[in-house]
Amino acid sequence: MSDPIVRHCPALFLTACSSGQGKTTVVAALARHHRRLGRRVRVFKTGPDFLDPMILARASGAEVGPLDLWMVGEALCRRKLYEAAGEADLILVEGAMGLFDGSPSGADLAETFGLPVAALIDARGMGQTFGALALGLTSYRPSLRFAGIAANQVGSARHAEMVAAGLPESVRYLGAIPRLSEAALPSRHLGLVQASEIADLDHRLDAAADRLTGLALAELPEPVAFAPPSASECEPESEPLQPWLAGRRIAVARDAAFSFLYADNLRLLEALGAELSFFSPLADPDVSADAIYLPGGYPELHLQTLAANTGMKRALRAHVDAGRPLYAECGGMLYLLDHLADKTGQGADLAGLLPGRGRMQARLAGLGMQSLDTPFGRLRGHSFHHSTMETPVAPVAFSQRQRDGQAGEPVYRLGSLQASYLHLYFPSAPRAAAALFIDQD
Repeated sequence: MSDPIVRHCPALFLTACSSGQGKTTVVAALARHHRRLGRRVRVFKTGPDFLDPMILARASGAEVGPLDLWMVGEALCRRKLYEAAGEADLILVEGAMGLFDGSPSGADLAETFGLPVAALIDARGMGQTFGALALGLTSYRPSLRFAGIAANQVGSARHAEMVAAGLPESVRYLGAIPRLSEAALPSRHLGLVQASEIADLDHRLDAAADRLTGLALAELPEPVAFAPPSASECEPESEPLQPWLAGRRIAVARDAAFSFLYADNLRLLEALGAELSFFSPLADPDVSADAIYLPGGYPELHLQTLAANTGMKRALRAHVDAGRPLYAECGGMLYLLDHLADKTGQGADLAGLLPGRGRMQARLAGLGMQSLDTPFGRLRGHSFHHSTMETPVAPVAFSQRQRDGQAGEPVYRLGSLQASYLHLYFPSAPRAAAALFIDQD
């Protein structure tokens, strides 16, 4: 038997010391820089994220999905990278938080797949001390394949000289990225502003790419050998996919208020036989399907519009009254409540299908990787929300937090309606994902 074909493709894992160091802007700049040179660029984001991939997709011109050793799984991550290596001239992976944060961490992912690591350090307010941080990052885990260190938010040529002067010879310097306000990406609670809401996004991306001119960071990195998953590797939900959703029409909410969707989830539903259609709770007067999927998003930014669309609210009630499945995540669940208020206390009456009230908070109210055990397998996903809610409905289950095994988010079921703060990654347990959209006896 011949050996599996190994594919080689230049690749780079870009990380930092922490969140807020400018990783997404720089990865987007790199993607746009190489795309302008005519290269095909594929970008991945480490860990769960919906907002950063929207920006990165615009920069690269291609879909951006998650890579995570726990949520996605090593075998599927390997397959994603292998497939990307067969169609791209460059693979970029953006880390989450700091390089060694979490378990598994970005460092674990980079080491597992042999990805060269470039670390970004925000140099504002420091000079030669930059070198100490750089040395610590590059030497903390010697088994990592380090490509070098770049300084971000450098204020002047003199500042760049001070930063470079503190670097030991053992650390490869990838250059100083100057501050440029017109390249900054705007943010709000939950993260970056959605790509579709930034009118001058392409201008910002081009300005960010221009910042990289002449830097070693912008050079094409070394090729990495990507092998396909072996037959012995444990794929998520080892049971072969079956047409569990054959003949079922699933309507998926997708608009400015409900946009937190993994493309992998939609592809899986189609692979299971479902026919997908899309609708807007903001604009459409009606929806009709065998099942409905309300993903997360920003309903709190569109309260009055959602409240005013009485046709949609009637259609959702008719759907549930007929016993057809409705599955809602996070913002989708908030839309089903009687009432939702923003941080100022201004609110609106919403769908009224799940008794209770929600309120946006100034601070994060839920965060972390979690799993949900079902009769058909363990689904993996995550929680990330700035709201709290009260409901008289008793939870039918609780998720399990990955970090300590304790109870996580409650899961609610009311007739054919099922809702939770959880954002689930359907490929982690396909049979369990299918069950969310099948009539339960």
